[in-house]
Amino acid sequence: MFALEEAPRLAPAPTTPYDLPIYANAKVHRDHHIEVARALYSIPGNLIGQRVDVRADSALVRVFCRGALVKVHPRTAPGGRVTDPADLPAERTTYAMRDLDALARMAAKAGPAVGAYAIAVLDHPLPWTKMRQVYALLGLVKRWGAQRVDAACARALEAEAVSVGLIGRMLEKGAESAPAKAPAPPPAPEPAGKARFSREDEHFATTRPQAVAGDATGGAA
Repeated sequence: MFALEEAPRLAPAPTTPYDLPIYANAKVHRDHHIEVARALYSIPGNLIGQRVDVRADSALVRVFCRGALVKVHPRTAPGGRVTDPADLPAERTTYAMRDLDALARMAAKAGPAVGAYAIAVLDHPLPWTKMRQVYALLGLVKRWGAQRVDAACARALEAEAVSVGLIGRMLEKGAESAPAKAPAPPPAPEPAGKARFSREDEHFATTRPQAVAGDATGGAA
């Protein structure tokens, strides 16, 4: 039966290893992207805040919402990004195209220190992976005002501390304009006591004191 009916219907044996896919349940973030295997993929904006099911093999990333296929992307390496501009509104085009210069100019409009701080955040081998932090910095400008954020960025730059989270904590504590504390002067050294076996100062004198006339034995009467 096998030789007569089953064998002619068998497909050729595969010559490549089985492509084992990975499955994930990811949240669609406000930047219209999901993270799968440390890479970012764009999702239509109507799914922001929802969770989607993902199947990723070596070639494709398929995204499902409630069982329906909503997006297909080519697979990229960890640290990469795949963005379909059609998934984003017009105001997000800068983010999608990784226009770092335009993002830095947006930060500079809030203040010179904010602009310099954004450039410091983007100073990274993979600068587009830091764009979310710059957008978070711009969010602080909207929440606390450009003047306070600019002052906080100036203080952080003086301390060479590049962390948007630090800027947020400074603003919450109202420490963006507090004067920096001057370091305390070192304590004055205490005078050293006389050593146990130290010699008198006269022992090191280069000249000996002259004897007073009449004090020496046998002097004039």
